[in-house]
Amino acid sequence: MDNCKQATVHNESRADERFPCLEYLDDFPYYNGKPVGLSGKQWLLLMLGVVAGFLVLIAPLPLFAGKIGQFIPAILFFAIPLATLAWVTPQHWMALLRRVTGREIKWMVLFALLNIVVTMAIGLVVMKTLGTHSNPVFAGMATQTPVEHLLFFLKTLPQLLGEEVLTILPFLALMKFLITRLHWSRKGAIVGAWLLSGLLFGAAHLPTYDWNIVQAFVVIGSARLILLLPYIMTKNIWVSTGAHVLNDWTLFIIALLGAIPPGH
Repeated sequence: MDNCKQATVHNESRADERFPCLEYLDDFPYYNGKPVGLSGKQWLLLMLGVVAGFLVLIAPLPLFAGKIGQFIPAILFFAIPLATLAWVTPQHWMALLRRVTGREIKWMVLFALLNIVVTMAIGLVVMKTLGTHSNPVFAGMATQTPVEHLLFFLKTLPQLLGEEVLTILPFLALMKFLITRLHWSRKGAIVGAWLLSGLLFGAAHLPTYDWNIVQAFVVIGSARLILLLPYIMTKNIWVSTGAHVLNDWTLFIIALLGAIPPGH
């Protein structure tokens, strides 16, 4: 990979702190004071924003029902934590959002394909051995009209961006904690934050899968770990979001085609 060659030539002295065959040459924001450092209180406020966005998403409010209302929690899911980030660092909140080129689009597709293959294999093993609970979203698609299908797919765009925010901001906070408080190396902190954020994401999906611990942490958690890799590689939330959208839309389309009666 070009990443390996570039990292080796660019900075051999820091090779032990990086994953040169995975990462682009730049670094993650906020955890090391670049482009700005966040205080402990600012990190806490940011995590509260993440929690608030998630609680809005799952709140069963009448306002959030209906064809238009369903977009409100999906948008607030990412908007609340990003607004909090913009509040604590007005000049540098867009460090998460970087330019997308053809190379980044390639990684979106490749990581989406990798995730589909790996998680379907893991899901099949878990289903055969321990049993799984179906996602209610898939069941609901069988009775939706074409317009409802279109609105559903559109709603997933802000919601999946929110899922990336839900994962990446805690990932960066965990990196900060592991490096500054526990004195882990950068590479160790990346791995630790990667694993812990995958567990947090799995825990957030426990109600969706009827509190099936294995399904939430093993199947969903492993998918989250794979879909976090494009962010670790590029430091660009658009890339992990793109991979996530391609992954989920592929699975939704497969489920939708399976739900359509023959001849329709």
